[in-house]
Amino acid sequence: MRIQNPESRIQNGGSASARPAAKSFEDLIVWQKAHQFVLSVYRFTESFPNKELYGLTSQLRRAAVSIPANIAEGFKKRDKADKARFLNIAQSSLEECRYHLILASDLNYGDASPLKLQLSEVSKLLEAYARAILDSGF
Repeated sequence: MRIQNPESRIQNGGSASARPAAKSFEDLIVWQKAHQFVLSVYRFTESFPNKELYGLTSQLRRAAVSIPANIAEGFKKRDKADKARFLNIAQSSLEECRYHLILASDLNYGDASPLKLQLSEVSKLLEAYARAILDSGF
């Protein structure tokens, strides 16, 4: 029985079809969506007050960058537990971003709802990717 590579499953939104395995973290849809989220966060935080430069602006950007960075770092790990650890760190950073977006909204720094939607999509993809890694025979 041939075991489906989890990288190819996530390319298809979690379904196990014949799409080839990702050769680079950049091929992963979850990474692509996480990267787009980071770009959106940078644009969103440009309008934050200057007093937040070393506060919320920096914290939100750092947490956002951590999501695709940890997906990328875990991509080439050969051990399933190592991969899962980096994906768990990405998930933790994602939840940190979720809080920072709530705070930014409560402080009236802008409409964070589009970013919250993006983050939800990344969250679902990341959960599916982590599940595929853990359930795989690798």
